[in-house]
Amino acid sequence: MSTILLGIGDLAATREPGVSLKTMALGSCVAIVLLDPATKSIGMVHIALPDSSINSEKRKVKPGYFADTAIPLLFERMREAGSYGNPRYMTIKIIGGANVLGASAIFDIGNRNIAAIKTIMASYGASIAAADIGGNNSRTVSVDVDTGSILIYCPGLGQWSV
Repeated sequence: MSTILLGIGDLAATREPGVSLKTMALGSCVAIVLLDPATKSIGMVHIALPDSSINSEKRKVKPGYFADTAIPLLFERMREAGSYGNPRYMTIKIIGGANVLGASAIFDIGNRNIAAIKTIMASYGASIAAADIGGNNSRTVSVDVDTGSILIYCPGLGQWSV
């Protein structure tokens, strides 16, 4: 089995057997995982911020960094990987959006990311099937193309599925 490792702002989609997608250290960042059950395609993005208007240069170089540019691009990559591409028929799961800096965090990026993602998904008529969001802990996420299973690991808390 091979693993495609995604850093902050990276995204990928595949339906190649034996491949998994993985991203690590989701604090306030949010991973969106897309599963197309009809084609067994999977996709993932590691989003850092909700809105690309704050940095037009970064938006051009790393569109996966921002929710508003990452989500349309992830749907496009799913189509390129063989998905039918209709978000309404995909299983969508989101993970992350923690407040790792504690309750006094001024910017509350995690909750802003979650709100932006939910709004954008709703604009596509897509619903989020499951979420493991919020809290105060960093998460690592992997999704396997063969099974479609999504595993979450959190230091000190162990591993579980969503």
